[in-house]
Amino acid sequence: MEIKIRPAVFADIDTILEIVNHEILHSTSNYDYEPHDFETQKLWFEDKLEKNLPVIVAEFENGAIGFASYGPFRQKIGYQFTVEHSVYVAQEFIGKGIGKQLLAELIRLAKEQEYHVMISAIDAENSGSIAFHEKFGFKVVGTIREVGYKFDHWLDLVFMQLILK
Repeated sequence: MEIKIRPAVFADIDTILEIVNHEILHSTSNYDYEPHDFETQKLWFEDKLEKNLPVIVAEFENGAIGFASYGPFRQKIGYQFTVEHSVYVAQEFIGKGIGKQLLAELIRLAKEQEYHVMISAIDAENSGSIAFHEKFGFKVVGTIREVGYKFDHWLDLVFMQLILK
């Protein structure tokens, strides 16, 4: 399976939207309730480009099958060297190493852009994502109990960080 990691382009927005909406509707990897529309995803994409923040895709057979990005951790100037990232892979490609390639590239880009820390906020029940991040050297730095609510129950959020050096 030959995967190409590349910068996302406008034509990828439909696939990114499809992947995000699947996670919104079927998982707690995204705490939104309602699917996004194309305009919302387009504005998200344009905002990333305008701020020189990467949006990358994993491409297989000329189609995007996953994407990843990062953005500001918090808005105050003191956090300017810290980013929070997201990695999403289409359901049928989970477990095939796609997320690994995407996160490796995000880490490389963050170092290149001279960020100091990457943060991941993961639903505490998502042990697969926590283990995945640990393989890259992310450390659990805290859990916020019952901070989210979705699918009729309270959700705990685990924060993990990687100091990029």
